[in-house]
Amino acid sequence: MGLYRSVQAVAGASGDGPIDWSAVADAAKGATDPGSIDLTEAEQRAYADDVRAARDRVREVAGVGFDLPDTVEVQHRHHWIDANIATFERVMRPIEEQADLMPGLARIANTGSMAFALSFLGRNVLGQYDPLLLADSDAGHKLYFVHPNIGRVADMLEVDHDRFRRWIAFHEVAHAAEFGAAPWLSEHLESNLEQTVEALTDGSFDRESLGELDVTMTAVEGYAELVMDRAFDDEFDDLRRKLDERRKGRGPVAQLVRRLLGLGMKRRQYERGKRFFDAVADERGVAGAGKVWEAPENLPTDEELDNPRAWLARVDP
Repeated sequence: MGLYRSVQAVAGASGDGPIDWSAVADAAKGATDPGSIDLTEAEQRAYADDVRAARDRVREVAGVGFDLPDTVEVQHRHHWIDANIATFERVMRPIEEQADLMPGLARIANTGSMAFALSFLGRNVLGQYDPLLLADSDAGHKLYFVHPNIGRVADMLEVDHDRFRRWIAFHEVAHAAEFGAAPWLSEHLESNLEQTVEALTDGSFDRESLGELDVTMTAVEGYAELVMDRAFDDEFDDLRRKLDERRKGRGPVAQLVRRLLGLGMKRRQYERGKRFFDAVADERGVAGAGKVWEAPENLPTDEELDNPRAWLARVDP
């Protein structure tokens, strides 16, 4: 019945815009088992304890002051889809506003593509630090944990659920440290994103803004990896190794889907950013690497990501 509901929602896409977002939500959730968040009191406490422990340890090791988001949610997959569909809609809004009246078949195709993307991500995302890009200026950041996915992947990797959940919490809190240490970071990302999308609405491809966006995200992902490694030493090396092996062992269809959704690029950002920050931290320590968040001009350039000594010479942390 879930798949039937999903197809029915896409086929019924309506309105004047290129995407029927209500149908996207219905179709994505129709194709996705929500899973359970029927947590015991001990499990609820464990999530809270993990987040607080990660905050205290990251503060200590990274030497940056930050607070946790006011909203920390343990979600099932439908909750995650509902939380992120608004972000998808905000990002796509400029393109929608520029689009002419869409014929029904094109609207159905666009709606189906978005529903597929959200459904796939909803089944695979483990945790998320959400800076609510392009949202109202007074919107607070949020932290999500998709409990059914964490349990499923822990089982697949044959690892202890508590250790795996704690590792995911540490990674997402490392992102909270970045945005907490750099109040300008959200606005910087939004500006790059808006320029990229605006260029697309004009039928052009702004390589400069897209490149800046990629460099910033590489720094965001790489610094989180550095903090994880230096804050928790080799405590979770086995989890990282098993998760990497699982990624490499995916079938061709899953690999194709991940490439289409840009997840292969995200992995490259992790790896490239980690190499840069490892080199910087080896020279100047984790606190020195944190200099990157003092101002937008301290972000590495694309060339400096592959030449950390050039960044060190320019910024001199």
